[in-house]
Amino acid sequence: MTPEKFLSKMAETANSHNLEAHMNLISKDVKVIGFPEFDLITYDDWFNQCKKEFEDKLLVNVSYKDGVTLSEATDEFRFIAVESVYARDGQENTSCIEFTIRKESDQQWRLVHERILSAADLDDDNSITIHQ
Repeated sequence: MTPEKFLSKMAETANSHNLEAHMNLISKDVKVIGFPEFDLITYDDWFNQCKKEFEDKLLVNVSYKDGVTLSEATDEFRFIAVESVYARDGQENTSCIEFTIRKESDQQWRLVHERILSAADLDDDNSITIHQ
């Protein structure tokens, strides 16, 4: 599984509002940090948010671009990409995100860590160039 294929599946399942398929891409041990007003987002938090957004069809389009691989192994990738989320109410949110995906014991690739990066995070690492 490449980061590009993984992000394509993330976008496809979100855009089709397929909660079961989308959550199958998320590890039960997932940890999301850097989201404004939240210290930590867990699997249950993610599930509850997606359930509401998907049922109410609040998302119009989710897309990813400008992926940069930071590290890779046979069973884990760490990479950065720009996520754009367009909502039904006209709001657009674009974030630069660091992802870690891992092949779990059932051989399914899942997101295990996500960190929303700030401008300061990007400035601290001169090897990362993302155009938002």
